Amino acid sequence: MLYAEIVKAAEKLKKRYRESDPFLLCGAMGIKLILQPLGTAPDAIKGFVLKSKRIIAITVNCDIPLIMQKIIAAHELGHAVLHKSSQMLAFHEAALFDVSSSLERDANLFAAEYLLEDDRVLEALKSGNSFFPAAAALCVPMELLDFKLRVMRWKGYKLAEPPISARSNFLRDWEDDNGEDRG
Repeated sequence: MLYAEIVKAAEKLKKRYRESDPFLLCGAMGIKLILQPLGTAPDAIKGFVLKSKRIIAITVNCDIPLIMQKIIAAHELGHAVLHKSSQMLAFHEAALFDVSSSLERDANLFAAEYLLEDDRVLEALKSGNSFFPAAAALCVPMELLDFKLRVMRWKGYKLAEPPISARSNFLRDWEDDNGEDRG
């Protein structure tokens, strides 16, 4: 999917619903949000989206920190909005083909664009003078900031390349700074 389509989808939702909280956005959009304990093991499911007969439900693991729950919810909203016609909408992590990585990339770009305002990112980069302090100031994983910077560079911002290159499946494999599962 093109950056333009992803940015347009995020902007359209922000404008229409005037909601920056992905939990509240789900309600406004008529999407059922289910907070379900799914465990804290490294391989625990963080979240998923299901669609059946025009009903969309997003399940988020409530055993993970709240900030990550919101990032997961925004990511799953990305799947619901961007991949409406995809046969892989349900259980995209179990995909047999590598198309899942492009779907995950799209959802990560959507979550980054939806959750992080350009001005806040620029201010955090100026204040922290580097990538890692900026991610900490924004209270987001460094990988999400990497996805946001990709979008911002596409928009024309002149930004330095981040010191990392986030994988599309970073949310699935998310771990905390101590090497323990963060999700």
